[in-house]
Amino acid sequence: MDRLLTKFLGRLVRRGSFTVTTARNRTYTFGDGSGAQVAVRFTTAKAQRAVLLDPELKLGEAYMDGTFVVEQGSIADVLAILLGQEQIAAPEWALPQRLIRYLLRRLQQFNPPARARNNVAHHYDLDARLYRLFLDGDQQYSCAYFESDDESLDDAQLAKKRHLAAKLCIAAGDTVLDIGCGWGGLALYLAEMAGAQVTGITLSEEQFKRAQERAVERDKTREATFRLVDYRDVQDRFDRIVSVGMFEHVGVGFYDAFFRQCAKLLANDGIAVLHAIGRSGPPSITNPWIAKYIFPGGYIPALSEVLPAIERAGLIATDIEILQLHYAETLKAWRQRFLAHRDEVVRLYDQRFVRMWEFYLACSEMAFREGEMMVFQIQMAKQKGVVPQSRDYIVREEARLRAREAGYRAPLRLAGE
Repeated sequence: MDRLLTKFLGRLVRRGSFTVTTARNRTYTFGDGSGAQVAVRFTTAKAQRAVLLDPELKLGEAYMDGTFVVEQGSIADVLAILLGQEQIAAPEWALPQRLIRYLLRRLQQFNPPARARNNVAHHYDLDARLYRLFLDGDQQYSCAYFESDDESLDDAQLAKKRHLAAKLCIAAGDTVLDIGCGWGGLALYLAEMAGAQVTGITLSEEQFKRAQERAVERDKTREATFRLVDYRDVQDRFDRIVSVGMFEHVGVGFYDAFFRQCAKLLANDGIAVLHAIGRSGPPSITNPWIAKYIFPGGYIPALSEVLPAIERAGLIATDIEILQLHYAETLKAWRQRFLAHRDEVVRLYDQRFVRMWEFYLACSEMAFREGEMMVFQIQMAKQKGVVPQSRDYIVREEARLRAREAGYRAPLRLAGE
């Protein structure tokens, strides 16, 4: 098994300094010696064999179980080397498994309402204290928008809300549907800053309860209401629709249903904005470790899978923006904050959970920094002429919203923060 491992790593790792100690206590070094040194160890032959045969699933499991140990550097450094090579490919003996996963991907992403609710609960109904440890003060659990390299996470998340609000072109009194509203931060921002009447929907009971509490705390229960409901069950019409970080849970087999529902709910002169993770390459599969432990039923689409569904629904894509490294910086901030509170997470759960979430945040960051993951914002309408012809309006509206925010600095943060 050592021979196969060294053969694979010898082909893969051409840059960096990567040292592996096998379960038989033999040490090998790969790469050109550049950069910081990273060293790892397999503690059991079983773990080493499993990772070699199915690296996409078993590397994360071995790290969680403590049978793959990082002795020098961090798991983020390990993944940066593995994903940062010029050519990345699974070993040839693992390709049949990958093909089977691709052929079964629609089954894995089959998300009717009941299953969608269970999938959401798996991730979003964890102990609420966990998310408060590493998210920004407004608990935005999606890609931030860094307007400068030295911007704080809180300011970048505020800039993300401002950027989305500008693209929505909201007039005072407009009705807005927020699909996948999280803990209510964006909905409350649109109510306070843009004067909108916002309805936020979610399938997470924990998020629903907290969003309602925040509306009460901010005295915005008339302007921002929240519902525990599937997007397929909404019946009202809205001037604007926004969805941030929810589309990843829809499943490729339900894209037509999602966009047909958006078209049905959107006013004829309305505007919708979809903010979601995408891949810059062709259609693929969900990483099996992520699907098993973090986001069951989830999938990151290629634009070639999304745009045809928008067209079939009768919607017009009026603007598309690609955010390349913004999520890498967001995830880096989350990972650093999470690890700074490692002991508190252990008290909430255990060491295995900490390693699982560290691996999740690290592999997600490196997928954006070194891999093909990106974020897209697609603005849509049902007819031409509802969006200004020049994109200058986004800058002007952001400036107007930034001025309004000055008087809301304290309320924009969670109570107790």
